[in-house]
Amino acid sequence: MIEIRIHGRGGQGAVVASKVMASAFFKQGKWVQAFPSFGAERRGAPVAAYTRVDEQEITLRCSVRNPNHLIVLDENLTRNPDITQGLKDGGWIVINSEKDPKEFCLSHQFHVATVDASGIAIRHRLGSKAAPIVSTVVLGAFAKVTGLLKLSKVLEAIRENVPVYIDQNVAGAREAYQRVKTERLA
Repeated sequence: MIEIRIHGRGGQGAVVASKVMASAFFKQGKWVQAFPSFGAERRGAPVAAYTRVDEQEITLRCSVRNPNHLIVLDENLTRNPDITQGLKDGGWIVINSEKDPKEFCLSHQFHVATVDASGIAIRHRLGSKAAPIVSTVVLGAFAKVTGLLKLSKVLEAIRENVPVYIDQNVAGAREAYQRVKTERLA
């Protein structure tokens, strides 16, 4: 089973990202689960969302404690040392940031990738300049660096699951796929 944990802030689209990702995996013939974890949160408060993927039916019904990969929608969340808690060795951390992956002081046990998902979202008019919605954009970067998802399936899932600005979301995911920067383990 592959488990993915998405960290973000309320309003950035972590829940939408987990659902669209699950749909893309489903289109590749996988069993999936997608669900959020938050309380009475408000816009801007930290939230988490999860996606599980497997070749067989998934009966597990709990939060993801030991993810294979992380997506971080707000680079400021990487300041919390617990962000990588439970992440399996060799996992990818895809961060929404203009910075180079080497600028993040994350364990050398993980692969790090960055993509300026906020800048891409702003260029494609996804959300506002003050609060860009990066959910679908970052999925293009995730597909590229992990190789787990075909970009074509991500774009199909966006078209079927995102109710507005479909063309802009598709264009943003494509751009992120092309612009993601990586730092692999040595």
